[in-house]
Amino acid sequence: MKVFVVLVLAIASASAGLLPQAVPVHPRDSTAKPSINGRITNGKNAVADQFPYQVGLSFLGLKGSWWCGGSIIDNSWVLTAAHCTSGASYVTIYYGATVRTSPQYTQTVSSSNWIQHENYVSLTVRNDISLIKTPSVTFSASVNKIALPAIASRYSTYVGQTAVASGWGLTSDTASAVAKDLQYTDLTVIENSVCQKTFGSLVVTSRVICVATPKGTSTCQGDSGGPLALDSTLIGITSFGSPDGCEVGAPAAFTRVTSYLDWIKTNSGISA
Repeated sequence: MKVFVVLVLAIASASAGLLPQAVPVHPRDSTAKPSINGRITNGKNAVADQFPYQVGLSFLGLKGSWWCGGSIIDNSWVLTAAHCTSGASYVTIYYGATVRTSPQYTQTVSSSNWIQHENYVSLTVRNDISLIKTPSVTFSASVNKIALPAIASRYSTYVGQTAVASGWGLTSDTASAVAKDLQYTDLTVIENSVCQKTFGSLVVTSRVICVATPKGTSTCQGDSGGPLALDSTLIGITSFGSPDGCEVGAPAAFTRVTSYLDWIKTNSGISA
């Protein structure tokens, strides 16, 4: 994996609350050596077939390799974060894995097979979403899709509801061991106004969903692009967190899927 890519916000504004108290960083690894470390901090081990929609994504680009997560939304489509696909040439998709190194099978596709949001802006973490077109897969107990939110729910804030995040990100801020098992944790959705106190309103827009991270439980490096699910429905895509670490108690942020239902349908033909 790579170390966090620190996003330098160079947008000047005199309005209070626009600029962040903390610079948001993607949970994506940026070291020169390609490796895959850790898991969700202070999470639990998933059991076989618990998250059949979860995939692992091993990206390769000119600047090295990195690991992300993704969600199956159709036989031929995986949804992930734009900061995961950005700069990559190829991705190997790991399907049906609970033990990371033992997927049911893998597929490797090139960048010509994905659609990164045309208005993705890394500096302000805008439109952090990508679609990956894959060869068709056969669904099973280990490999299956997750539902997208219904159009009627696009105005739901989900505040106060508990959703589940999963992935193979770091187990702690000091972790160096390779993760063996898929991890998951329950996280409670918070008001965007609370999240804006940390990251500012230029970053935390209505198209972002934030969760609290009590007791050092959070998404971390390697979880980028992975799912935030509520009642077997995909409501978020792991996007960014605090530069101070995953266990410091700062909010974790996700791309709000309900804000991109039209974009997903236009580019893939998939709707709820």
